[in-house]
Amino acid sequence: MIGKSQSLLDSSVCCHLVKAEPNRGSRRLPELQPQPATAPDRRRPATDAEVRALSSTTRLRILRLCLGMALTNREIAERLDRHPASVLHHVRTLTEHGFLVAEPPRRGRRGAREIPYHATGLSWRLSTAHQARRDLLLATFLEEVAAVGEQHLDSTRLGLHLGEDEIIEFRDRLQALLDEFARRPPSDRGARWSIYIGQHPEPGSTPPSGG
Repeated sequence: MIGKSQSLLDSSVCCHLVKAEPNRGSRRLPELQPQPATAPDRRRPATDAEVRALSSTTRLRILRLCLGMALTNREIAERLDRHPASVLHHVRTLTEHGFLVAEPPRRGRRGAREIPYHATGLSWRLSTAHQARRDLLLATFLEEVAAVGEQHLDSTRLGLHLGEDEIIEFRDRLQALLDEFARRPPSDRGARWSIYIGQHPEPGSTPPSGG
């Protein structure tokens, strides 16, 4: 017999890996400084303003595009297939709240003065789990998959039956692995990849406290 303190969780875990679009000639950042460990209890809660700044699939896609490389507003708009004027508002919002950093201006097409931006990695060090009203990470990932094509998507799906301590251990070990790779400097010979990991209780299963 299983007591209440040993409640089990039927959980589905999905891991999706998709190859991002090519760099298309943009300037690669020389090397990102390794970030400190960011275990779940070390992530600070995002402020209301930071949550609002991240509450857009477009802005989350901009952060991914500018991770490890510097892109101008025009270059970002081209990759998103949007008009530069509509993208500029998002870029300014992300810069205002520290998610993007502007680099010195450079000359673009026809000698125009353009400002490149790169992602600071701040969003990885914030916790928004209890403040988001919907899963923007999932919505953003689906947009990225649609842009790159499902033929480039590598998916894995797994069903588990775990106790409360086991699901906590699973989440902690998975988070530690993600943090380890997030701290690695980008490889000059590597390709850009996007990873989405999601988990949910099976229908009719009661998650443990905190699940």
